Amino acid sequence: MTKVFEEIKVDVDCGEIKATSKFRTYMIFTKMRLSSLVVVSAISGYLFNGGNSWLEGLYLMLGGVLVTAAANGSNQIWERDLDKLMKRTKQRPLPAGTMEMKEAITIVVVTLVLGSVILYQLNLQCALIGLLAYVLYVFVYTPLKPVTPWAVFVGAFPGAFPPLLGAIAVDGNFGLVPGVLFFIQFVWQFPHFWAIAWVLYDDYKAGGFSLLPSKGGRTKASAFQIAVYSLMLVPFSILPWFLGWTGPVSMVIAAAVSVWFFLVSYRLFLSCETPDAKRLMFASFIYLPIIQFVYVFDIQNLPN
Repeated sequence: MTKVFEEIKVDVDCGEIKATSKFRTYMIFTKMRLSSLVVVSAISGYLFNGGNSWLEGLYLMLGGVLVTAAANGSNQIWERDLDKLMKRTKQRPLPAGTMEMKEAITIVVVTLVLGSVILYQLNLQCALIGLLAYVLYVFVYTPLKPVTPWAVFVGAFPGAFPPLLGAIAVDGNFGLVPGVLFFIQFVWQFPHFWAIAWVLYDDYKAGGFSLLPSKGGRTKASAFQIAVYSLMLVPFSILPWFLGWTGPVSMVIAAAVSVWFFLVSYRLFLSCETPDAKRLMFASFIYLPIIQFVYVFDIQNLPN
């Protein structure tokens, strides 16, 4: 009898391990941690534009995460053969053989449809923005990556959609507020992604990608463009204050954080060393949520 119970326990434990392993596989396939970061920008845009419904916020979070997960999964389907060539990606589910293609496609279809339906509960515009972001990321940005560094420019559009999506979730209007929030995140995309491309340059090169702005890769020219876009964030980050939407507190903090971010990028320009690119990469992850939620906490007057 004891032996029977032990065998049952082993079967249950193995089932739990298998379930845990499969769950982890799905999380890696959809890049769920990255998908969750999208929520931060979307919620900041929602709150900044006056959103105050917990149900709408829930729809925005779930819909945004699911559509982003579908885009990430589609990206991995598209690049499955290239992923085998890079150390960073060769253990992803498809190249590692831990997920079948039919399973991958099913996950993409389910998350895309479900995410779009949830976003539609907010308004039609949100659902369309979500689908547009998916199409641009999967069918334009992804195939362009092995072809031209201009893929980064294309990818910056869907990458900057989250705060716009959040703002439009409030009233469905494409106005100045969603546009400004989109523009700030759009400009931020360039130093953010180029810092990542610098750090992972060798791995990207092994996969056939050349995503830094200079053809020479890790050069002074690439570092210069990174610094220029970082410098542009200094005046652009205070646009909400300039337009009278936020107060002096956000202006001072946004300007200070943007100057700090530029100085980190300028250090990369001076050294052209990968450790400085890594510092800029981490600084970019810190910069954006600080800026966005400083706006939210210092709202003074928004246009009707």
